[in-house]
Formats: sequence, structure tokens, C-alpha cells
Amino acid sequence: MNEASWNDCIDSNDSIRITPDKAKAKSLIETADGRVKYQQEITVKKENANYIFESYYTTVLELLHALIIIAGYKVKNHLCLGFYLKDVLKRDDLFRKFDDLRYKRNSLTYYGKRMDFETAKKAIAQSTKLSQEIKSLINKNI
Repeated sequence: MNEASWNDCIDSNDSIRITPDKAKAKSLIETADGRVKYQQEITVKKENANYIFESYYTTVLELLHALIIIAGYKVKNHLCLGFYLKDVLKRDDLFRKFDDLRYKRNSLTYYGKRMDFETAKKAIAQSTKLSQEIKSLINKNI
């Protein structure tokens, strides 16, 4: 099924209800924090910018999964993570940011379309800002 909303994700079982698990969420947050520390040690260059972006995107994913787990859901795909932001939290702004990053990551990972250096640097900065915004949401829900 091609999901177009959070309700579609629920109906297709790509998002399922679980018991909220704060310990698992905390572990994901710690992993994301560790990844950020590692990322900050690396100088972004033309040769590595796309790969560094992938790591920042993974940080966003870890934090989104932590947020979802706290809310009592397990989500099977990135699209449904975005729909949670848009439809449940009513944060269309965050959904659009995440969806843009998701598209860039999919283009790179599945189609081999590398970003130019400036685009990659902007995507890294956008990922960093989105991570901070998601952490803020997590802190409100813990």
C-alpha cells in the first residue's frame, strides 16, 4: 500500500501500537548523541559530504524512532515517521524538512545521485537543526 497519511500507515500495519518503552527510547537517544559527537570530529569536505550527510540523517531517524517509541508506536518505514510528525503532532514544518532530507537520502542511497558539495552542506545543517527540534519534542514527551 502507498501510504499518504498516518491513518494509512496504521491501516497497512506499517505503524503499529506497542507499549511505550522509555528505556529503548533512551538508548536510541544515547546512540544518536554518540553519533553527533563523532560527526562533529569530522571535517566536511567535497569528498565526504554525502557520506557525512547519511550519518546525520541516521541521527534524525534514531531520534524520530525514540519519539515514536515514547508515544507507543513502532514504525516500519521512513515515510510513516514523517506522517507522524505531520498528522499526529501537527508539525507540517518538521514533516517538510524531514521529507526533503528523506528524498535526498533515498536519491543517494537507492539511485546513486550524489549531491553537490553546497547542497550536501546545507542538508547536513538542516539535519542538525531537525535533530535539535526532534530532541525538543522528545524532552516534552518524556
